[in-house]
Amino acid sequence: MSLAPRAVLVHRTTEYEELVAHHGTHGQAAFFLSSRGRDIAEVAERHERTRRALAEVTSAIPLTWRQARVERADLDRFLFAPEDVVVVVGQDGLVANVAKYLAGQRVVGIDTDPGRNPGVLVRHRPRDTAKLLAVAGASVDELTMVEAVADDTQRLVALNEIYLGAAGHQTARYRLGLEGDGGVVEAQASSGVLVGTGTGATGWLRSVWQERGAALRLPAPTETRLVWFVREAWPSPTTGTSLIAGELPARARLRLTVESERLIAFGDGMEGDSLELTWGQTVEVGVCGERLRLVG
Repeated sequence: MSLAPRAVLVHRTTEYEELVAHHGTHGQAAFFLSSRGRDIAEVAERHERTRRALAEVTSAIPLTWRQARVERADLDRFLFAPEDVVVVVGQDGLVANVAKYLAGQRVVGIDTDPGRNPGVLVRHRPRDTAKLLAVAGASVDELTMVEAVADDTQRLVALNEIYLGAAGHQTARYRLGLEGDGGVVEAQASSGVLVGTGTGATGWLRSVWQERGAALRLPAPTETRLVWFVREAWPSPTTGTSLIAGELPARARLRLTVESERLIAFGDGMEGDSLELTWGQTVEVGVCGERLRLVG
């Protein structure tokens, strides 16, 4: 007998909850904010909108379905099942945060704060939840993802972008090359390498692209193509700046060999869930075989 679908609600702790947890009471949190020229009323109102959205989404889940909730900080410890329908209630970035832990499950993005969020990934309102869950064959967009695979089998997947570099503000030293590029490899010292998708082209990747004035065409979210940029490459007698940007089609890989004591790779801003890379290790970055199935 097949199991009933399970709706997994993904949310994150609100700024108000974090403030009260840190300062102990509403009054202490209000005093802290007022001393910095802010009013807690605005923060509390956004908290209430989020709580109301969660309640409305929860009430719209069919009675025959199972339910589960997971907070952003617990995503790396939560076990998603194949029959799950993942309902992300919050900001666009929360969809990116959950994407790396999925394997083909449908995702519904619910915007808790229309007008404040761009709504690129959280495309729907809480009132739409029942209708979206009732349509088993709802149309989905297959969004391209990026992956990094190290030579010791460590693997990282992201929806927006993967950053490779130093954990702090130190210079990252490595050798960079492209598969099938005639064996051309360049030693570099930089602020790190950013490899991103068409979804990532609405965020950090776009800011680098705009700042660089790059001639590269940014990919669309469903396009099986990535773009990459080296950030602030430093020219010296031993390091070059000729390989600083490019495209990665479906089967291409960007290869980086570490020449620092320690570098990291993390995706979608989640530095706490990163690959640890030491001197001499190699990591390859390219298009991921899995895609995020986002309900349109």
